[in-house]
Amino acid sequence: MNLNSTIRSAFTPTGKVRASINLGNPILASKDADGAPCGVSVDLARAFAETLGAALELVVFDAAGKSVEAVVAEQADFGFFAIDPVRGEQIAFTDAYVLIEGYYLVKDQSPLKTNAEVDAAANRVVVGKGSAYDLYLTRTLQHATILRAPTSPTVVSYFLDEGAEVAAGVKQQLEHDAALRGGLRLLDERFMVIRQAMGTPKSRGDEAAAYLTGFVETMKANGFVADALKRHHINGASVAPATSR
Repeated sequence: MNLNSTIRSAFTPTGKVRASINLGNPILASKDADGAPCGVSVDLARAFAETLGAALELVVFDAAGKSVEAVVAEQADFGFFAIDPVRGEQIAFTDAYVLIEGYYLVKDQSPLKTNAEVDAAANRVVVGKGSAYDLYLTRTLQHATILRAPTSPTVVSYFLDEGAEVAAGVKQQLEHDAALRGGLRLLDERFMVIRQAMGTPKSRGDEAAAYLTGFVETMKANGFVADALKRHHINGASVAPATSR
Protein backbone atom coordinates (compact mmCIF):
# COMPACT_ATOMS: atom_id res chain seq x y z
CA MET A 1 0.00 0.00 0.00
CA ASN A 2 1.33 3.42 -0.92
CA LEU A 3 1.65 6.04 1.78
CA ASN A 4 -0.96 8.79 1.73
CA SER A 5 -1.81 11.67 4.04
CA THR A 6 -4.56 9.70 5.81
CA ILE A 7 -2.17 6.88 6.73
CA ARG A 8 0.60 9.26 7.78
CA SER A 9 -1.79 11.25 9.98
CA ALA A 10 -3.09 8.04 11.58
CA PHE A 11 0.41 7.22 12.80
CA THR A 12 1.48 10.75 13.76
CA PRO A 13 -1.33 12.39 15.79
CA THR A 14 1.27 14.23 17.90
CA GLY A 15 3.47 15.15 14.95
CA LYS A 16 5.92 12.33 15.74
CA VAL A 17 5.41 8.59 15.45
CA ARG A 18 5.67 6.98 18.90
CA ALA A 19 6.93 3.39 19.14
CA SER A 20 6.23 1.30 22.24
CA ILE A 21 9.39 -0.69 23.05
CA ASN A 22 9.40 -3.61 25.51
CA LEU A 23 12.79 -4.20 27.16
CA GLY A 24 11.32 -7.23 28.94
CA ASN A 25 12.08 -9.43 25.91
CA PRO A 26 15.87 -9.28 25.39
CA ILE A 27 15.60 -11.07 22.06
CA LEU A 28 13.92 -8.00 20.60
CA ALA A 29 15.11 -5.04 22.66
CA SER A 30 17.66 -4.17 25.33
CA LYS A 31 19.94 -1.28 26.27
CA ASP A 32 23.34 -0.56 24.76
CA ALA A 33 26.47 0.41 26.70
CA ASP A 34 25.21 3.98 26.92
CA GLY A 35 21.79 2.94 28.22
CA ALA A 36 19.95 3.68 24.98
CA PRO A 37 17.35 1.23 23.63
CA CYS A 38 18.64 -1.06 20.91
CA GLY A 39 17.65 -4.28 19.19
CA VAL A 40 15.56 -5.73 16.40
CA SER A 41 12.37 -3.89 17.36
CA VAL A 42 14.21 -0.58 17.68
CA ASP A 43 15.72 -1.05 14.21
CA LEU A 44 12.27 -1.80 12.79
CA ALA A 45 10.78 1.23 14.55
CA ARG A 46 13.40 3.50 12.98
CA ALA A 47 12.84 1.99 9.56
CA PHE A 48 9.08 2.42 9.86
CA ALA A 49 9.45 6.07 10.89
CA GLU A 50 11.59 6.59 7.79
CA THR A 51 8.83 5.22 5.54
CA LEU A 52 6.46 7.78 7.07
CA GLY A 53 8.98 10.59 6.83
CA ALA A 54 8.33 11.28 10.50
CA ALA A 55 10.46 11.82 13.58
CA LEU A 56 10.55 8.80 15.90
CA GLU A 57 9.89 8.82 19.63
CA LEU A 58 10.65 5.66 21.60
CA VAL A 59 8.32 4.98 24.52
CA VAL A 60 10.18 2.39 26.57
CA PHE A 61 8.80 -0.11 29.08
CA ASP A 62 10.22 -2.98 31.15
CA ALA A 63 7.34 -5.40 30.59
CA ALA A 64 5.12 -6.58 27.74
CA GLY A 65 1.89 -5.76 29.56
CA LYS A 66 2.91 -2.12 30.01
CA SER A 67 3.92 -1.86 26.37
CA VAL A 68 0.53 -3.22 25.28
CA GLU A 69 -1.32 -0.85 27.61
CA ALA A 70 0.49 2.14 26.10
CA VAL A 71 -0.72 1.28 22.59
CA VAL A 72 -4.24 0.47 23.74
CA ALA A 73 -4.36 3.82 25.57
CA GLU A 74 -2.93 5.50 22.44
CA GLN A 75 0.09 6.74 24.34
CA ALA A 76 2.04 5.11 21.52
CA ASP A 77 1.17 4.77 17.86
CA PHE A 78 2.51 1.27 17.28
CA GLY A 79 4.41 -1.42 19.13
CA PHE A 80 5.92 -4.87 19.06
CA PHE A 81 3.96 -7.72 20.65
CA ALA A 82 3.28 -11.41 20.61
CA ILE A 83 0.05 -12.06 18.72
CA ASP A 84 -2.71 -12.97 21.15
CA PRO A 85 -6.53 -12.93 20.81
CA VAL A 86 -6.99 -10.93 24.03
CA ARG A 87 -4.65 -8.20 22.82
CA GLY A 88 -6.25 -8.45 19.38
CA GLU A 89 -9.52 -7.09 20.70
CA GLN A 90 -8.03 -3.59 20.65
CA ILE A 91 -4.84 -3.88 18.62
CA ALA A 92 -4.62 -4.53 14.88
CA PHE A 93 -1.72 -6.94 14.42
CA THR A 94 0.45 -7.54 11.41
CA ASP A 95 1.51 -11.08 10.73
CA ALA A 96 4.56 -12.27 12.66
CA TYR A 97 8.03 -11.05 11.76
CA VAL A 98 9.91 -13.26 14.25
CA LEU A 99 9.15 -16.63 15.87
CA ILE A 100 10.36 -17.28 19.43
CA GLU A 101 10.06 -20.45 21.50
CA GLY A 102 8.48 -20.59 24.95
CA TYR A 103 9.93 -23.17 27.36
CA TYR A 104 9.54 -24.39 30.93
CA LEU A 105 12.41 -24.32 33.43
CA VAL A 106 12.71 -26.35 36.66
CA LYS A 107 15.34 -27.07 39.30
CA ASP A 108 17.74 -29.92 38.62
CA GLN A 109 16.22 -32.05 41.40
CA SER A 110 12.65 -31.54 40.16
CA PRO A 111 10.78 -34.77 39.31
CA LEU A 112 9.27 -33.03 36.25
CA LYS A 113 10.68 -34.33 32.98
CA THR A 114 8.10 -33.42 30.31
CA ASN A 115 5.73 -30.57 29.50
CA ALA A 116 2.74 -32.85 30.01
CA GLU A 117 3.61 -33.15 33.71
CA VAL A 118 3.47 -29.41 34.37
CA ASP A 119 -0.31 -28.99 34.48
CA ALA A 120 -0.87 -30.56 37.91
CA ALA A 121 -2.44 -29.10 41.03
CA ALA A 122 0.83 -29.42 42.95
CA ASN A 123 2.69 -27.11 40.54
CA ARG A 124 3.05 -23.35 40.60
CA VAL A 125 4.15 -21.86 37.28
CA VAL A 126 5.85 -18.44 37.30
CA VAL A 127 5.32 -16.18 34.28
CA GLY A 128 5.99 -12.54 33.47
CA LYS A 129 2.85 -10.54 34.14
CA GLY A 130 1.00 -9.73 30.92
CA SER A 131 3.49 -11.63 28.75
CA ALA A 132 2.50 -13.83 25.83
CA TYR A 133 3.05 -16.95 27.89
CA ASP A 134 0.99 -15.52 30.76
CA LEU A 135 -1.95 -15.04 28.40
CA TYR A 136 -1.46 -18.42 26.74
CA LEU A 137 -0.99 -20.44 29.93
CA THR A 138 -3.90 -18.67 31.62
CA ARG A 139 -6.08 -20.10 28.86
CA THR A 140 -4.52 -23.55 28.67
CA LEU A 141 -3.41 -24.68 32.14
CA GLN A 142 -6.31 -26.36 33.93
CA HIS A 143 -4.78 -27.50 37.22
CA ALA A 144 -1.47 -25.73 37.92
CA THR A 145 -1.44 -22.36 39.68
CA ILE A 146 0.02 -19.36 37.84
CA LEU A 147 2.24 -16.92 39.75
CA ARG A 148 3.05 -13.62 38.04
CA ALA A 149 6.45 -11.98 38.33
CA PRO A 150 6.49 -8.20 37.71
CA THR A 151 8.38 -8.57 34.41
CA SER A 152 9.71 -11.38 32.21
CA PRO A 153 13.40 -10.79 33.12
CA THR A 154 12.51 -11.26 36.81
CA VAL A 155 10.77 -14.63 36.30
CA VAL A 156 13.67 -16.84 37.41
CA SER A 157 14.46 -14.72 40.48
CA TYR A 158 10.78 -14.76 41.44
CA PHE A 159 10.61 -18.51 40.79
CA LEU A 160 13.53 -19.13 43.14
CA ASP A 161 12.38 -16.67 45.82
CA GLU A 162 8.91 -18.22 45.91
CA GLY A 163 10.21 -21.79 45.81
CA ALA A 164 7.87 -22.48 42.89
CA GLU A 165 7.97 -25.64 40.80
CA VAL A 166 8.17 -24.22 37.25
CA ALA A 167 9.22 -21.03 35.45
CA ALA A 168 7.93 -20.25 31.95
CA GLY A 169 9.37 -17.87 29.41
CA VAL A 170 11.44 -17.22 26.31
CA LYS A 171 13.92 -20.05 25.81
CA GLN A 172 16.98 -17.83 25.46
CA GLN A 173 16.22 -15.81 28.60
CA LEU A 174 15.71 -18.99 30.64
CA GLU A 175 18.90 -20.56 29.26
CA HIS A 176 20.85 -17.42 30.14
CA ASP A 177 19.50 -17.32 33.70
CA ALA A 178 20.08 -21.05 34.18
CA ALA A 179 23.71 -20.71 33.09
CA LEU A 180 24.26 -17.82 35.50
CA ARG A 181 22.68 -19.48 38.52
CA GLY A 182 23.29 -23.18 38.00
CA GLY A 183 21.14 -25.99 39.30
CA LEU A 184 18.39 -25.34 36.75
CA ARG A 185 17.33 -27.07 33.52
CA LEU A 186 14.81 -26.67 30.71
CA LEU A 187 12.20 -29.32 30.03
CA ASP A 188 12.24 -31.43 26.92
CA GLU A 189 10.46 -29.27 24.34
CA ARG A 190 8.79 -25.92 23.75
CA PHE A 191 5.25 -25.41 25.00
CA MET A 192 4.45 -22.68 22.50
CA VAL A 193 5.79 -20.68 19.59
CA ILE A 194 5.54 -16.96 20.26
CA ARG A 195 4.63 -15.07 17.07
CA GLN A 196 6.06 -11.57 17.44
CA ALA A 197 4.32 -8.93 15.36
CA MET A 198 3.84 -5.20 15.09
CA GLY A 199 0.53 -3.65 16.04
CA THR A 200 -1.36 -0.37 16.11
CA PRO A 201 -4.60 0.68 17.83
CA LYS A 202 -7.61 -0.49 15.85
CA SER A 203 -8.96 3.04 16.14
CA ARG A 204 -6.30 4.17 13.64
CA GLY A 205 -8.28 2.49 10.85
CA ASP A 206 -7.96 -0.29 8.31
CA GLU A 207 -5.68 1.66 5.97
CA ALA A 208 -3.12 2.24 8.69
CA ALA A 209 -3.23 -1.40 9.77
CA ALA A 210 -2.77 -2.56 6.18
CA TYR A 211 0.18 -0.22 5.69
CA LEU A 212 1.88 -1.58 8.81
CA THR A 213 1.26 -5.15 7.62
CA GLY A 214 2.80 -4.34 4.26
CA PHE A 215 5.83 -2.83 5.96
CA VAL A 216 6.43 -6.01 7.99
CA GLU A 217 6.14 -8.23 4.93
CA THR A 218 8.62 -6.03 3.08
CA MET A 219 11.11 -6.12 5.96
CA LYS A 220 10.94 -9.92 6.05
CA ALA A 221 11.25 -10.29 2.28
CA ASN A 222 14.17 -7.89 1.81
CA GLY A 223 16.27 -9.48 4.55
CA PHE A 224 16.05 -6.57 7.02
CA VAL A 225 14.72 -8.72 9.88
CA ALA A 226 17.26 -11.50 9.28
CA ASP A 227 20.09 -8.95 9.16
CA ALA A 228 18.87 -7.32 12.39
CA LEU A 229 18.86 -10.68 14.19
CA LYS A 230 22.45 -11.27 13.06
CA ARG A 231 23.57 -7.73 13.87
CA HIS A 232 22.33 -8.01 17.42
CA HIS A 233 23.71 -11.56 17.84
CA ILE A 234 20.30 -13.10 18.47
CA ASN A 235 20.29 -16.90 18.42
CA GLY A 236 17.24 -19.14 18.66
CA ALA A 237 14.77 -16.77 17.03
CA SER A 238 13.83 -17.16 13.38
CA VAL A 239 12.30 -14.91 10.74
CA ALA A 240 8.62 -15.74 10.34
CA PRO A 241 7.53 -17.00 6.92
CA ALA A 242 6.01 -14.61 4.42
CA THR A 243 2.26 -14.32 4.22
CA SER A 244 0.11 -13.80 1.17
CA ARG A 245 -2.23 -11.47 3.04
